Amino acid sequence: MLNRLVKILIADDHELFRKGIISLLLKEDKIKIIGEANDGKDLIYKYFKLKPDLVITDISMPEISGIEAVRILSKKDPDVKVIFLSMYDGDDYIYHSIKSGGLGLINKNISKQELMIAIEYVSNGKKYFGEKYTEEQINRIVNDYEEHSHNSLTDNIEQLTNKEKEVLTLLAEGLTTSEIADKMYIGQRTVETHRSNIMEKLNLKSYPQLMKYAITVANTLKKQQP
Repeated sequence: MLNRLVKILIADDHELFRKGIISLLLKEDKIKIIGEANDGKDLIYKYFKLKPDLVITDISMPEISGIEAVRILSKKDPDVKVIFLSMYDGDDYIYHSIKSGGLGLINKNISKQELMIAIEYVSNGKKYFGEKYTEEQINRIVNDYEEHSHNSLTDNIEQLTNKEKEVLTLLAEGLTTSEIADKMYIGQRTVETHRSNIMEKLNLKSYPQLMKYAITVANTLKKQQP
């Protein structure tokens, strides 16, 4: 149980989900919601303005992704405490959450009980990636990923056209098909075609796999942009 007041900033580009998390936590005596952010850029601004004890943020958001926003925050404030939210989980997400400076990752379908456990852990500077992950397992995931996965994944980028790389970058930022179409000045069906071509070239079998790949290679893609 929490033994002190924890001030929380919540970031998610979906207002209904953001309000849902807030409503779950409002009745907790030791929790105070001090602000909301609707994208990564807003999260960075609100963090330094409001100075929360803990940030709960979606991984994929417009403008700047949650991962990138936390990477920026952790460079300026190494003591930042962050729990990431995602519809997906797995080793890739754990790795990138930790490398950006986050201490936790929980699925958006989490129960209130486990959310409270995550808040207790992370607010005290401990890692939390679900009940099934021990500290030893988390460290092994990070080590294994750095040794084996990153090079093979990023090498595959060169199979993609520049337009496909741009679609992948925008997916990693959390943009929807219609938002990508507007930003690239193309039709939604063209975006869907690019997405299908990416999945075929990279042998990705599902949308969650595509999102994992997009987040994994996001930094490499940005470095390649003119």
